[in-house]
Amino acid sequence: MENNQPVGVVGAITPWNFPLAMITRKGALNVVMGNAPEIGDALLQSTQVRKITFTGSTAVGKKLMAGSANTVKKVSLELGGNAPCIVFDDADIDVAVKGSLAAKFRNSGQTCVCANRVLVQEGIYEKFASAFVKAVQSLQVGNGLEESTSQGPLINEAAVQKVEKFINDATSKVISNQHEEEVFGPVAPLVPFKTEEEAIQMANDTNAGLAAYIFTKSISRSWRVSEALEYGLVGVNEGLISTEVAPFGGVKQSGLGREGSKYGVDEYLELKYICMGNLN
Repeated sequence: MENNQPVGVVGAITPWNFPLAMITRKGALNVVMGNAPEIGDALLQSTQVRKITFTGSTAVGKKLMAGSANTVKKVSLELGGNAPCIVFDDADIDVAVKGSLAAKFRNSGQTCVCANRVLVQEGIYEKFASAFVKAVQSLQVGNGLEESTSQGPLINEAAVQKVEKFINDATSKVISNQHEEEVFGPVAPLVPFKTEEEAIQMANDTNAGLAAYIFTKSISRSWRVSEALEYGLVGVNEGLISTEVAPFGGVKQSGLGREGSKYGVDEYLELKYICMGNLN
């Protein structure tokens, strides 16, 4: 027979941007505050901590994965993304603009599933770009406690400098299709493409594989492209795809394991097989 048992003590290392979501999904009951590197090292070295779950950058995730090897801990890693938003020429422009806006500017672009680049088929590029720019210009930046505000500030000065640097060299990167760096800010480069095959190639040309978005009216295309995209999450005609009842996680260098839904619970369990014989 088989049964599932809790893995034991779990060290959960979380980011700043979704604190309540992190606690509820990872099941953290004790909050430890202080020097992050020192606390992280203590968790990695402890034999009582049987699992590390981390949400954050790919660079730090790799260090935690290496540090977990000495005590052979289980790891769940939800790491950085480089999400493409693909708008095909058969898409509903209004739906595509609304969805792309949500996928890009949620939390001022400071989430791992935010669209990093918007790929638009040439046939509707100008029309989409015009509507998208108009929608972006309507966004209101201000105090998050005010009802009229739709965009708040970036988290700190370092984040502002990173976004400014991205903007300064964005033209050369877009032209050469170098989209490796996660923006983590309210910047939305629009890139034209010709064919479905080209869009898939451009979207997959990255080490990341967390979230992707496509906009099309075609059911067959939505299935075909979704299956071809090397991502753990795909939104079809939808820009907000994260929900606690669905599995959340990426492929390639965007992480290991899943959070949310029953698949997320499985990440915190050990499967035990019991073989019984010669019982009265």
